[in-house]
Amino acid sequence: RRSRATEDWVQRRIGNLEYLLLLNSFAGRTYNDLAQYPVVPWVLADYSSPALDLEDPSALRDLSRPIGVQTPARAALFRERYESWPGDMGIPPFHYGSHYSSAGYVTWFLLRLEPYTTRALELQDGRFDLADRLFWSIGDAYHGCAGDGAGTNDVKELVPELFYLPDPLVNPSSRLDLGRTQMRGSVSDVVLPPWAVASAAAAGVGGGARHGCAPGCALRGVPGRGARA
Repeated sequence: RRSRATEDWVQRRIGNLEYLLLLNSFAGRTYNDLAQYPVVPWVLADYSSPALDLEDPSALRDLSRPIGVQTPARAALFRERYESWPGDMGIPPFHYGSHYSSAGYVTWFLLRLEPYTTRALELQDGRFDLADRLFWSIGDAYHGCAGDGAGTNDVKELVPELFYLPDPLVNPSSRLDLGRTQMRGSVSDVVLPPWAVASAAAAGVGGGARHGCAPGCALRGVPGRGARA
């Protein structure tokens, strides 16, 4: 079945998202366990343009690299930490001090959607986390784990729902009191990129990229343009 799934994807009989979900299933990941929840990579890198051009390589995340080293500056930061790690601490040197998926990350992205709202409250002793630490903006979430100004503790990838479901992005009638940030005011609906005119258009952060040729080429490790494409 695994070889058939790959062949179906190569021949474009199934889309990128469907193939990635099959890989998650083969790896033992399941929606029934937040600690082993399905993982989908960030696909886009452009969350600021008024229009999204999927044929522009700069609009796509570099899938040949982990999310933590999307820029030379961040790659150098992690490399420096590894190479300068003290040898007398009893802990082997490492690049990443956190994981790309965890129960906390799943509930962070799906906070506005039950049963994840309840699970998030359980993880926070019955309270929502501080508003400044909540999932409030798609662009901010991406730059928090891939931008030059990001720290070394955030290297999270995405959950599948953000590629097909608008519900995790909205807080209908401000049902949930998510608090106020220090600089941006109240947190309610997730702030969308300029190219997303509605929550449905941005569902999720991949939009049309979940089926597109250019992202598919990136997943296959070949460029979307030129002779090798």
